[in-house]
Amino acid sequence: MSFEISSNITEQSPKLGGFAGVDIPNYDFITNCMHCGLCLPTCPTYSLTGLERSSPRGRIRLIKSVADGELEMTQTFIDEMNFCLDCQACETACPAGVKYGALVEAARAQIFQKRVLPLKERLLKWIFLKNVLSSKWKLKLTAGLFRIYQQWGIESVIKKSGVLKIFSSKLNDLQALAPRIDTQYSDKIIPEILKPQGTAKYRVGFLSGCLMNVAFAGINKDTVDVLLHNGCEVITPREQECCGSLQAHSGDFETARRLARHNIEVFSKYELDAIVMNSAGCGAFMKEYGHYLNDDAMYAEKARILSTKIKDISEFLIGIEFRIPTTQFNKRVAYHDACHLAHAQKISTEPRILLAMIPGIDLVELPEASWCCGSAGIYNVVHYDDSMKLLERKMDNVKSTEAEIIVANNPGCLGQMQYGANKFDVDVEIIHFSTLLKRAYRLEN
Repeated sequence: MSFEISSNITEQSPKLGGFAGVDIPNYDFITNCMHCGLCLPTCPTYSLTGLERSSPRGRIRLIKSVADGELEMTQTFIDEMNFCLDCQACETACPAGVKYGALVEAARAQIFQKRVLPLKERLLKWIFLKNVLSSKWKLKLTAGLFRIYQQWGIESVIKKSGVLKIFSSKLNDLQALAPRIDTQYSDKIIPEILKPQGTAKYRVGFLSGCLMNVAFAGINKDTVDVLLHNGCEVITPREQECCGSLQAHSGDFETARRLARHNIEVFSKYELDAIVMNSAGCGAFMKEYGHYLNDDAMYAEKARILSTKIKDISEFLIGIEFRIPTTQFNKRVAYHDACHLAHAQKISTEPRILLAMIPGIDLVELPEASWCCGSAGIYNVVHYDDSMKLLERKMDNVKSTEAEIIVANNPGCLGQMQYGANKFDVDVEIIHFSTLLKRAYRLEN
């Protein structure tokens, strides 16, 4: 993801229209679009509706109309900005290099500031994104209560009773989409400092994340074990918080910047060769800390320095003396490209190269591997029906590979595709890249 926002309004279009304040869409980015249409075949929402306004160039035209004062911030405008998955596949296809992700996220920031979203959606974002996910103790408290709900039989009783259908026919489906809360969180099972056997070749930081910490602790442990096996000393700071990506993608730049400043302070205490990510969305956002805090005199330089250290686990491993597994791994495997890894970070060949090094692996290509699965943060909650159409397309492609295992580098994709495997009856295991590597190394827990 490449993101730039200017707080100097005089550098933008003199026709600010319905946009105001600091975080306004960059007018140069808007006018870079040639409206050639090469983005259209890559856009998931355009594929669903066939409407020009639901395409990247259509949304850019809407943003320009508001910036030029030709269009009010109508409900159609608001709906289209939020209908977008922000997968940024259009950026990969764009010959002019239009920063579409920056534009749509800045437009969402304007919508967020004006508080013109429907009340239900505003409450959802205020409760979960602004408050729960952005606070470690609130998240742990909420996760603990939800774990009781999931593991003490309450969830099963409510599901069987059908009571949720009284409120909405989709609540049972949404309940099944919720991540399973772990019995032990990763910040309890992963010590703050871990050293490898023998001499450490590298010293890396590790982001345990927010939802990753409470619902994907096993993946975090797998990632740390793989790093240790490759000669890394791993530091997982206890004081770290949510990276801020979900908040920024939803338009709450204020909370995102607050979290970014906190994490910069936490990780900057250590001399690190890299800060390793196992979540594509987190990695993409933290690589842009320098852009989000560009106008912050106290944090701009710190943010730029930290952003250069952010590495996806596959990106990091391919840049070091990777320890190739030595035992046969006789499984048929396909790789799914998470949007914020393939399109935002431009990392696609690295995980495939590493997977191909595993002895005995039958690595097959997944058709439309970089087509969005429909997770996209909270998209599968607020746009459930559209998300399921995209998921069905993804699972049809998965089924065609006859793979035993599908690998992905993002928790949202893992949860969405596991839900899809159950919903569309596809016999396949969905696991994280780190988990597969740990199995290939035959490391014990």
